[in-house]
Amino acid sequence: MAHDILIVDDEGDIRNLIAGILQDEGYETREAASSQDAFAAFASRQPSLIILDVWLQNSELDGLQMLEQIRQENPEQQVLMISGHATFDMAVNATKMGAYDFLTKPFKTDVLIHTVGRAVEDIRLRNENEELRARSAEQQAELVGKSAVMSQLRSSLNKVALTDSRVLISGPPGSGKGVTAAVLHAKSPRNEGPFVALSCAGLEPEDLERELFGHEANDGVARRVGALEKAHRGTLLLDEVGDIPVETQAKLVRVLHKPEFTRIGGTSIVNVDVRVLASTNRDLKVAIADGSFREDLFYRLSVVPLQLPPLCNRLEDLPELAEDIMRRTAQSTNRPPRKFSPDALAALQAHQWPGNVWELVNVIQRLLLLTDVDVTAAILASDVIKAIGVDESEKNEEVSFELMNVSLRQAREAFERQYLNFQLIRFGGNISKTASYVGMDRAALHRKLKSLGLHGNEKTLGSAG
Repeated sequence: MAHDILIVDDEGDIRNLIAGILQDEGYETREAASSQDAFAAFASRQPSLIILDVWLQNSELDGLQMLEQIRQENPEQQVLMISGHATFDMAVNATKMGAYDFLTKPFKTDVLIHTVGRAVEDIRLRNENEELRARSAEQQAELVGKSAVMSQLRSSLNKVALTDSRVLISGPPGSGKGVTAAVLHAKSPRNEGPFVALSCAGLEPEDLERELFGHEANDGVARRVGALEKAHRGTLLLDEVGDIPVETQAKLVRVLHKPEFTRIGGTSIVNVDVRVLASTNRDLKVAIADGSFREDLFYRLSVVPLQLPPLCNRLEDLPELAEDIMRRTAQSTNRPPRKFSPDALAALQAHQWPGNVWELVNVIQRLLLLTDVDVTAAILASDVIKAIGVDESEKNEEVSFELMNVSLRQAREAFERQYLNFQLIRFGGNISKTASYVGMDRAALHRKLKSLGLHGNEKTLGSAG
């Protein structure tokens, strides 16, 4: 990522020298000769780092006065002070006021590069920690699964990630839209820049606009940098974009058309370079029809649409996904991971997972926290059945009662129907995989399924007949 560094010094030669050194190291630089120029420069966009001279001729404020005002308006702003007439007390005073470091001119090139590098690394770590706190364990995962639908999704991601196109990621709640956006960012040329996720759900227009555009310092309140500005040179995910109030949608359309805006309470134009991704669990075409979503915003966001499947449509991925979530959850909680027995994995595949990946994450987190042994079907059953709201004993009694009141032939057919239907679901309707697992010839399985009224894409249990 090319960090944006503002150099404030009244001597043009010094500014040009520092700018040249830093540009050779891959940084972007801007220059200002006075406090007036400097405040105008970082009003137009918050820099990553400010290199600020203490003594400034023809300036309303000197460097220390500027430092004080900068720290009041934005306490997070990183400032490196420089001076050709520094004293020990001046350096101590500057660091007490919040300066990252203090360099005395003339300084060696390697000292400047090293100090700027440390400051930038500190910024990167701080931003990374904020991102990690904002993301859940599920959002830090990779896209897992070798099913046909996931292979196709992964292929599409690899292609679109290399572009700067906007992507609209649709799918049911918990299907992994946040993961998909994070993977797109990680595989893109912007991967060293920030990845900022902004949830648009449940926010009033004024709150959402403050989060999106930020606000200027006023009445003792520090300047707040919005999500668009935080994501400069990186990626912004607008999560649940379908919930954006209509009055805010028009402002977002303008920003997507021309990436500039003003912070709330400000007048300076802020220019940003951001790739915008959006996610939704709503059908936005229905929202357009009922007037709750702007058609022009939809087409600006949906340059490349990606549709994520529910977990029940890729149950063959579930063993790999469950083990991946177990490993990551164990790592994040400093607990030893539990192994899944084959019958436990089969039981997981028997559930339809209406809550998708999030429901699976919750079950595995609960297992990890409440058990000290590897996971078997017996341990898992109560968790899974509890998740779908059915008591285990009631379920067993219902099945037994049904089978006890039919003939042996009907009971056998009912078991075969349920057993084979479960295996079909487990293997995503794939006849060859199902035949191999149950130990039947493919043609014989076809005949058996036909006699039982089942098909390769059957998703519901048959009756006891």
